Amino acid sequence: MSITAAQVKELREKTGISMMACKKALTETNGDEAKAIEILRKKGAAKAEEKSDRATGEGIVVICGSTVAGLKCETDFVARNEDFVSLANRIAKKAEEAAPELIKEEMSAEVKALVGKLGENMIMGDVLKITKENDVIGSYIHMNQKIGVVVALENGTEEQARDVAMHIAAMNPKFVSPEEVSDDLVSEEKSIWIEQLKQEGKPENIIENILKGKENKFRSENALLGQAFVKEPSQTVGEYLGDAKVVEFTRVEV
Repeated sequence: MSITAAQVKELREKTGISMMACKKALTETNGDEAKAIEILRKKGAAKAEEKSDRATGEGIVVICGSTVAGLKCETDFVARNEDFVSLANRIAKKAEEAAPELIKEEMSAEVKALVGKLGENMIMGDVLKITKENDVIGSYIHMNQKIGVVVALENGTEEQARDVAMHIAAMNPKFVSPEEVSDDLVSEEKSIWIEQLKQEGKPENIIENILKGKENKFRSENALLGQAFVKEPSQTVGEYLGDAKVVEFTRVEV
């Protein structure tokens, strides 16, 4: 059976696959478009498996409402591709409407299909969602689109939430308050400090006081509220917020 250019063009428009691949699939199926689409999908999945071990050092982060989603690829060129950006936004939208933990399985077929179309390995990054309701929400995406943050405040403003989101993007705190810094993490650091102080020849009777100071500094530097605010380093984030309270924040980086 002779395959017409119009058939190939129509299949390409529906699938986004190359003209040559579309013509080959239509030839294999004697012009049956539905079967040709099935063949292309199977080949797309196979290509995705072939590329699955290739490094994904590029990508973008998108935000939809209270959800941050990352989608990774191999090159910056693909990260700017319209189809790639569109898929990232669909992932974020679906996660905003449902539970993020269900999205990876649901969207895996679309990711594999785009791998087949664009020829690069792609994987979904973190998909995280603010769980608190009825709070002030602020978000920020860094100019390179590789870091996205959403912050929920109580008794705050949207401007404060966005400012704090920008700070979190830059400083990457792991905890909200110094008190939340885990004791296990502090203990690990403390063992290092003790060795350093002994090597410096510090007397035993003052080591304990030095350790207290180091612990306070470590907790502050690793907690959002204790960090120097990036827009005004003379005050901490906690001081900038005043009566506003950080209820929750989430940060995604690709």
